[in-house]
Amino acid sequence: MADVRSGKKIGLVVEGGGMKCAYNAGILDAFLTDHITFDYCIGVSGAAGNLASFLAGQKGRNLRFFTEHIHSPNYFGLKSLMHTGNLFGLQYIYGTLTNSDGEDPLDYPAIMRNPASYEVVATNAQTGRPEYFGKDAMQQDDYRLLMASSAIPVVSHPVALKDGLYYDGGISDAIPVRRALDQGCAKLVVILSKNRDYVRKPQGLRALYRFSCRKYPNIVKDIDRRHVVYNQNMQDVFSLERKGTAFVFAASKPIEVGTYSMDEKKERALYDLGVHDFAAQKEDLIRFMRA
Repeated sequence: MADVRSGKKIGLVVEGGGMKCAYNAGILDAFLTDHITFDYCIGVSGAAGNLASFLAGQKGRNLRFFTEHIHSPNYFGLKSLMHTGNLFGLQYIYGTLTNSDGEDPLDYPAIMRNPASYEVVATNAQTGRPEYFGKDAMQQDDYRLLMASSAIPVVSHPVALKDGLYYDGGISDAIPVRRALDQGCAKLVVILSKNRDYVRKPQGLRALYRFSCRKYPNIVKDIDRRHVVYNQNMQDVFSLERKGTAFVFAASKPIEVGTYSMDEKKERALYDLGVHDFAAQKEDLIRFMRA
């Protein structure tokens, strides 16, 4: 397919969500199949990693992380938690597997060659504020940026970047549409990891996260108010959609996968749903991007 973009700067915004990111992996692979490209891409948490494979043109790579690599005890679970302090094996996922000598290497030079701008969201552990990092924050075989964006408080240690420590970008800017607009995008394609009718509730286990994150009081505040910020974020997305500024992908069926799900069959089905939803909306998407 020929380039479907108009002369306007079009951004791609992809929400994270742990293992729910199999949905956006399906859509991103469908984009690759149809040669659909963007001027600017921004991702949060697991979606940041999926975007890296997309920008590298590595179709099918993300799917393997949801259906094949999950079977390693180093990927998720007690072994990872005991050895690294992280429930998700971030070093294993974004280091051992992803490095150039790994089992499933990321094509870093291809990302650098891709003309699209690429940003990743991470939350500063001291300030509790989102920060945005570009390609220059990654180097070959140094993917701490992706680890930081995926470092969920309580079940992960913060990750060192620059001169600070960072947590998951999703706790401060889960769907960074405002950032994309601030970066000059006139139109946005947004991939959500929740159904359209999802409403986030206040975080449970407050005593646990207050204790675990006691060194980072602003992270505790972020978690306390996350449901308010997130629900407003969703309303912003749908407001942009109504105005014709955003085109939104959200799962057309109830999502049966959670953040920590490790069910290969369900992950494959969620990926396939992403491929299906793209096909169902493909012509509408093309009209949106060409207008």
